[in-house]
Amino acid sequence: MRQNTDKHIEKEAAPFSPAALEVDVEKEASRIEAGLREAVFHQLHRQGAVVGISGGIDSSVVLALCVRALGEKRVVGLLLPEKESGPESISLAHQLAERLRVETVTEDITAALEGFGCYRRRDEAIRRIFPEYEPGWAAKIVLPGSLLEDSTLNVFSLVVSDHQGHEYSWRLPLKEYFAIVAASNFKQRSRMSLLYHHAELRNYAVIGTANKNEHDLGFFVKYGDGGADVNPIGHLYKSQVFQLGTYLDLPEEIQGRTPTTDTYPGGSSQEEFFYRLPFRILDTIWLGYNRGLPNEVIARALDLSQEQVERVIADIARKVKATAYLRAPVIYMDAKE
Repeated sequence: MRQNTDKHIEKEAAPFSPAALEVDVEKEASRIEAGLREAVFHQLHRQGAVVGISGGIDSSVVLALCVRALGEKRVVGLLLPEKESGPESISLAHQLAERLRVETVTEDITAALEGFGCYRRRDEAIRRIFPEYEPGWAAKIVLPGSLLEDSTLNVFSLVVSDHQGHEYSWRLPLKEYFAIVAASNFKQRSRMSLLYHHAELRNYAVIGTANKNEHDLGFFVKYGDGGADVNPIGHLYKSQVFQLGTYLDLPEEIQGRTPTTDTYPGGSSQEEFFYRLPFRILDTIWLGYNRGLPNEVIARALDLSQEQVERVIADIARKVKATAYLRAPVIYMDAKE
């Protein structure tokens, strides 16, 4: 009896490491598939699912899980490109849909965005900083470098590139930052409208594609890509979504693709735009913090200093607090009796 107890203690005391992020992918996929069937058929009383697909790891994993859960005939993949979308987004989305034998619908949202003034409003804000900016130039918003290197706060900069590839950067004043983001968010909200249009045409549910990093840290647009009926991977760290992608045998081009916002005409990886860390490091620190582990234990697991870990945890806390309103439900005023 003592021997078994000692083994149990030894197992519980196993050192923390990035391996703690590993999930039983077969079991997790089966659990999500059962949850999708329950939510779509029994709770929402819908007949299938619509998924917005972009060739990224998150939407690809969700599409594959929906097919396994509901059947290929009850799933539609919706492609929603616009004139600034990367061409690989369309080609990879089609590649996956063909492999899964899923019906696809393509809706180019460029005209809708022009009608909303998306590009015009954004470019007007950019020109207040770079008056020479014109169509054809690249532009993106970025945060300072890696959190592991310095403790710079989340102050955004605007980076533009001219036709010759010369790059210019300037710290974004708050007014111009809000203007650029507000205009750019028309993209996600236009896509959400079309997702619900196609879902309602078929009596289907809209399935969201946000992972834990996006949902909990606020890397989504309220009533845009945050708008969905079911969110099957919102509990999974980004690193775990990649694990499911491998298990589901997604195309290697999708598994190896750098996660991008696909929002700005200059292209922008999710790491440089928002997270400031590779997902494997961010997710390990976050998991350790959520488990209540001491910072020195987390630091040792990643061969980092305790100061670096504290810096990342502080950044996570700031993002969670600053984006709480995105996750807040609608506030209703109680009627007076």
